[in-house]
Amino acid sequence: MIHLATPRSAYVHVPFCRHRCGYCNFSVIAGRDELADDYLAALATELSLLGTPQPVDTLYVGGGTPTRLSVEQLDRLCETLAHWHPLAPGGEYTFEANPEDLDPARVERLAAWGVNRLSLGAQSFDNAKLGTLERGHTGFDTAAAMALAKRHGMRTAVDLIFAAPGETLGVWRADVAALLELEPDHVSTYGLTFEKGTSFWNRREQGALPQSPETLERQMYELAIDTLTAAGLEHYEVSNFAKPGRRSRHNQVYWSGAPYFAAGCGAARYVAGVRSTNHRSPTTYIKRTREGGLPIAEMERLSDEERAREHLVFALRRIEGVGRVDFQAAAGKPLEEVAGEPIARFVAEGLLTDDGDRVRLTREGLMVSDALWPELL
Repeated sequence: MIHLATPRSAYVHVPFCRHRCGYCNFSVIAGRDELADDYLAALATELSLLGTPQPVDTLYVGGGTPTRLSVEQLDRLCETLAHWHPLAPGGEYTFEANPEDLDPARVERLAAWGVNRLSLGAQSFDNAKLGTLERGHTGFDTAAAMALAKRHGMRTAVDLIFAAPGETLGVWRADVAALLELEPDHVSTYGLTFEKGTSFWNRREQGALPQSPETLERQMYELAIDTLTAAGLEHYEVSNFAKPGRRSRHNQVYWSGAPYFAAGCGAARYVAGVRSTNHRSPTTYIKRTREGGLPIAEMERLSDEERAREHLVFALRRIEGVGRVDFQAAAGKPLEEVAGEPIARFVAEGLLTDDGDRVRLTREGLMVSDALWPELL
């Protein structure tokens, strides 16, 4: 099956942040920049377990905030990655960044190492909304960061959050318009979620932070779809839009069910049909690696049935949906055998369309897609 092929993509996690935002549930560590050198040493050790360099077509460095590292530390990280995961000609090399951490020296060094795509956690251009989201930058910082990236020939991908506490439809409309003026190559839009364990979750439970009504959240999502597509961006996945030819090649690896390498705290890989995830704690990750042990916290071998269902959900997140011929080739069994009954029910409810060849989300299905996945997994 295609899932057992040698991976051609890698994700590397760098957890350092200036501040943990109230909605963040990722593996991050704030205010502990002194751990960066030890962390980079641990990363190098973990990557050495590959045994031999593994060339990749897409390399994605996320976080956290990778650009929180100093220029010298970025050099060290990129040198390590260039050895263990050399990028194939024409490959996609992405670094995540927060606008306030970028400066000409950092962007210049990243470009020199072959980074050709910068993913910016802008979240908003409205300074009041940015304050609510506990972000450390302004809309001007995002514009400056995008200009820096473009000056060095990098493509720009920008994240925006909607349905922040107290946000109006007008504020969201202005956010989308401000971003379009900067001509990004790729846009990801996410409705704010309240994750258990975050300060936003606790504040909401205490009645100190209001959650946007579902009707308003839907209006915001529809506004994003209509405005971004009218501006010429392709809506190609539930949350993602891109100029023609500028889709995220790395994320499409995840959505196609293909295998991928990963390193760093909290990083999850999918290799030879086995999904494994590293310890989320950066200090535990450093300690385990230094002591010569594996930093893995969880591991599972997916059954054929689990792989097939996971492949279906990822495929349905894409606007093009899932083709029956492609699905059977990837999953080894027909679509009807895996999820015939729920698909037929969702078609009857107007949430999916089925032309006999391909199954896709309808506009209504897009609005409630997260509620469909549990029934398909």
